[in-house]
Amino acid sequence: MTNKINITINGFPVEIKKGETIIQAADSQGITIPTLCYHKDLCVAGNCRVCVVEVVGQTRLSAACATPCEEGMEILTNSLKVRNSRKHIIELLLAEHNADCTKCYRNGNCELQKLSSEYKIMTQDFLELAPLKKYSVDMYSPSIIKDDSKCIRCQRCVRTCAELQGVNALTVAHKGDKMKITTFFEKAMRDVVCTNCGQCVNHCPTGALVEKNYIEEVWDAIANPAKHVVVQTAPAVRVGLGEELGLPAGSRVTGKMVAALKRLGFDAVLDTDFTADLTIMEEGTELLARLKKALVDKDETVKLPMATSCSPGWIKYIEHMYPEYLDNLSTCKSPQQMFGALAKTYYAKARNIEPENIVSVSVMPCTAKKFEAYRPEMHDSGYRDVDYVLTTRELAILIKQAGLDFNKLEPVKYDRLMGDSTGAAVIFGATGGVMEAALRTAYELVTGRDVPFKNLNIEPVRGMEGVKEASIKIENPLKEWAFLDGVELKCAVAHGLINAKTVMDAVKTGKVNYHFIEFMACPGGCLGGGGQPIPTSPEIRKKRAEAIYAEDGALALRKSHENPEVQKLYKDFLKHPLSDVSHHLLHTSYTKRERF
Repeated sequence: MTNKINITINGFPVEIKKGETIIQAADSQGITIPTLCYHKDLCVAGNCRVCVVEVVGQTRLSAACATPCEEGMEILTNSLKVRNSRKHIIELLLAEHNADCTKCYRNGNCELQKLSSEYKIMTQDFLELAPLKKYSVDMYSPSIIKDDSKCIRCQRCVRTCAELQGVNALTVAHKGDKMKITTFFEKAMRDVVCTNCGQCVNHCPTGALVEKNYIEEVWDAIANPAKHVVVQTAPAVRVGLGEELGLPAGSRVTGKMVAALKRLGFDAVLDTDFTADLTIMEEGTELLARLKKALVDKDETVKLPMATSCSPGWIKYIEHMYPEYLDNLSTCKSPQQMFGALAKTYYAKARNIEPENIVSVSVMPCTAKKFEAYRPEMHDSGYRDVDYVLTTRELAILIKQAGLDFNKLEPVKYDRLMGDSTGAAVIFGATGGVMEAALRTAYELVTGRDVPFKNLNIEPVRGMEGVKEASIKIENPLKEWAFLDGVELKCAVAHGLINAKTVMDAVKTGKVNYHFIEFMACPGGCLGGGGQPIPTSPEIRKKRAEAIYAEDGALALRKSHENPEVQKLYKDFLKHPLSDVSHHLLHTSYTKRERF
């Protein structure tokens, strides 16, 4: 039985895969059919009707995203009837849309604006029929701004929150011209079960959902001569930033990014990868300590499996959905917050700067990091550990505002003290990266040997499958770890909160028995974060992941415990993993953490 069918598109015969929709078939032939509700990450909805095409023999136009191709189908994607229909639909959307584009954060990267330009919508004939209503703007969240006046009701955000994340913070209310996208009882987003992950922002075609930006606050800090402004950059930023500055998806721009940050006027350009390596030292030691208590001391209060705590979206999700498992979380703060605490203690002391004069800025692929920095318990340095969080997109705006030609910048290295890192830290940016980094170090600490995978590449935890599993049998460990001899360390990786739910439900019902689980809130991990360049797609995330692993492979040091600056940090300041100083600055627990 053949898996191909024959159709014609605009008069040209085409052979396509059976089961493809019209929009997929057209795309395979290099024909773009415009749409506002369709997205490769999401189920088909057919809400916007911008993608209408003409099928010969049918009286009504068909939605290309929702219509499967059939043998012998004749499709017209650019007939007069199609063009006129699309133009009228765009005009109707504009009639209900706050089209004050020059004041919109998404100006220049708005799908409705792009279509309006392509179809040359010069007038708004429907404006009198649908005068713009008064809408509220929700600005209460530290992460996300929701502006209903710019919403075109495509429902991408609703489907994203439900299908990718399983959170359902957003929903559709009312019908007809009163229909709107809202929250539970129309509360502010900070007051509902929202994880701040920002996937709704990444999938919104207009400016209805955007990150809350702190661009001007950072410029003010840089301009203040009394302030010493330190910036840290997350692993995933270096493989995403180039997209905002005209480079192909998956471009590695680490050195150019550092050069740009120095040109912007930051006093020190340092790396979150440094504290990613530090996280592995603390988190890996914590896991081994839990295993010892469980296997040797027979301590029944020890909580296994241990879950990672690097993703603030995941942390907020487990607080809402599985609060009975909070003690299973690693007590480690995220690399961002570890860095912030050290910036105003270790770094301040080494540079002889008063902590109150340090402004700590982070550049993250994540909107939830903005929320995390504002959590009340993140003040263990005696000050707010991280003052401002910028997304990858916000950094690109700073670079453009400064007039820098990014492509002409010569690569520069990070500053020292908290700027050195290993390949293990870089792969934190991809799903499975934290697990892989932890296993590289933990296995060597226990056995004295490299992890038994070719070139340190732990392939079972790599890739874009929603849930991945891996196990490593520990044989002939060092004397002090003899109790682990023969133990098969069972691990799992989940990315996207809908997959986190699958794993947590399996843990809850006893269907699985893991020792260690990595959770990341966003599809693909941090490289697919809510603060990364728009648009996003499975293909773009795959290219970013390839860049992450290429960066890892290019570095001389690829295991966290080999980082010389981390070694120096322990020697001069922290003493050893899980020390009293480490616990105070780098860890948290739910006895002192305020839940949200």
